[in-house]
Amino acid sequence: MLAKVLSSAVSGIDAYVVEVEVDITQGLPTFTTVGLPEAAVKESKERVKSAIKNSGYAFPDDRITVNLAPADVKKEGTGFDLPIALGILTATRILPPEKMARYLFLGELSLDGRIKPVRGSLPMALAARAAAAQGIIVPSDNGKEASVVEGISVFPAGTLAQVVEFLRGQIRLPAEKADLSQIFSSGYTADLDFSEVMGQEHVKRALEVAAAGGHNLLMIGPPGSGKTMLARRLPTILPPLSFEEALETTKIFSVVGMLAKGQALVTQRPFRAPHHTISDAGLIGGGQVPRPGEVSLAHNGVLFLDELPEFKKHVLEVLRQPLEDRMVTIARATSSLTYPSSFMLVAAMNPCPCGYYTDPKHVCTCSVGAIHRYRAKISGPLLDRIDIHVEVPAVAYKELEKEAAAESSEAIRKRVAGARGRQQERFSKTKIHCNAQMESRHIKKNCAIDAASAALLESAIDKLGLSARAYNRILKIARTIADLEGAEAIHSQHIGEAIQYRSLDRARRVI
Repeated sequence: MLAKVLSSAVSGIDAYVVEVEVDITQGLPTFTTVGLPEAAVKESKERVKSAIKNSGYAFPDDRITVNLAPADVKKEGTGFDLPIALGILTATRILPPEKMARYLFLGELSLDGRIKPVRGSLPMALAARAAAAQGIIVPSDNGKEASVVEGISVFPAGTLAQVVEFLRGQIRLPAEKADLSQIFSSGYTADLDFSEVMGQEHVKRALEVAAAGGHNLLMIGPPGSGKTMLARRLPTILPPLSFEEALETTKIFSVVGMLAKGQALVTQRPFRAPHHTISDAGLIGGGQVPRPGEVSLAHNGVLFLDELPEFKKHVLEVLRQPLEDRMVTIARATSSLTYPSSFMLVAAMNPCPCGYYTDPKHVCTCSVGAIHRYRAKISGPLLDRIDIHVEVPAVAYKELEKEAAAESSEAIRKRVAGARGRQQERFSKTKIHCNAQMESRHIKKNCAIDAASAALLESAIDKLGLSARAYNRILKIARTIADLEGAEAIHSQHIGEAIQYRSLDRARRVI
C-alpha cells in the first residue's frame, strides 16, 4: 500500500515542503530511502524501526521504499524520522490516510519512541502555512519557536504514540500559542551599560552616531583604553528589534541550532565576536553543506572584530561583499545559497604592533616600516566601507576617579530611537531602513548641503585625498548627525563632525 505524508526541509534559511511517500509491497524485508538523502536521513530506518516497535506497533516484514520528493534536491537532517514512521503506520492501515494530508510533520525519533527537537522548525512552520496545511506537529522542545507563526496551528508532541493517538482521535494535543507582547517585553535584559564607562566621551558620541545611522565603525587606540568595553555596550543603545527583524534573525539561529531550549524568538540584537583565527568559511559561511557564518549570525546586530589586523588578510577581504550587498551568496557545484548579512561592523585595533604609537605616556618601539606593514593588513577598499574611524586614547586617572555616573545606555538609546524613527519615516517607501544603507540616488535626494558645507567638504577631500566612497560616507554620517539633532537640513557643523570621524584618512598623510 502507498501512503503520503507531508514534511519539510530547509534550504538556506527558508524551508520547502517535502512529500514523504512510503510504499510497502510483498518481498524480502528491505528498507530503501531515495530522493537524494544524506547519511543522517539514510540512518533513519534504524531509528524508525526501533521507535515503532518500542511504541507498541508492528513493523512490517516486507519491502519498504521511501521517496522524498522533490527527488532532485538533497535532504539532510533527522527531521524526517517522524513522517517516515507515520507513513509506514499509514501504509499498514494503523492510521487513517485522510488525516495525513491535513498536517505537516517533523521530528527526530529516539529508539524508545520519544520525539527529539530538530533544527529549522520556525521556517518549516512558515512553509506549512504557505502550503495551507491545517496544522504542524513538532517536537515539544520546538513548540514555542514554531508557535510565533500566525495563521497555523502548532501541536507539540513528546512521543510517537502521542501523535498516533492524536491522529486516530483518541487524545487531544493542545495547540501552542505564543504571546508576542510578553516575549518582547521580557526579552530585553541589559547586563552592560554605558554608565559604567568612565571618560571617552567623544568615543561614546561616535558610537551613538554609528547606532543612530547603522554605520560601521573602527576604533584605534592603545591596549587597555576601553575599545572592547565600549564595543560590547553598543547593543544596549541600538533600537529594539521589530517583529519582522526578530523573525528573520530567529530563522538563522534556528537553522544553525543555536536557539536555547524553549526559546521562541531572538528578541535582542545579536552581538558576535569571533576570534581572529577564524577561517573565511567560518566568517561568511560555507562547508560541504553550506551553513551560515558569523556575518549571518550577526544579521540585524553587531559583528565585532577585535584586533582587526591580526585577522588573516584574505579573511578580511571576504567581508567586502557582505558589507556592500548586505547578503552573502555561497556557491557549490550542486547548489547556491544566499544568507542575509545586514549587520553593523565594529572593529578595534592598535595604532601599531606594540600598541603605543601616538600615546604620550609610552614610547613606541615600532619602526615606520613596521607601522606601514601593520596597517597595510587592512586594505583601502575595506577601510572605505567603514564609515567611522575614531581614536580611543588611554583614559586619564582623573576620569577613573570621577564619582558622578556617566550617561546611561537608556538615555542614549532614546536619542538613537528618535533618529531611527526619522529615518524610517524618510525611507518608508523604500527597502532601506537607515542612513548607512543609502545608495547614490538616496544621498543626492536626502543629503543636500549648502555652500559653506560644500566648501568645507571640498577642502577636506583635497587635503586628505578621500575616495568617492569616503565622500558618500561623510554625507551619510552628516545626515545621521542632523537626525540626532532633529534638523531637516545638513549644516556645516554636521559636515565638520563627520569629517572628524575619518581619522585613518588623516593618519595616512602623517605616516
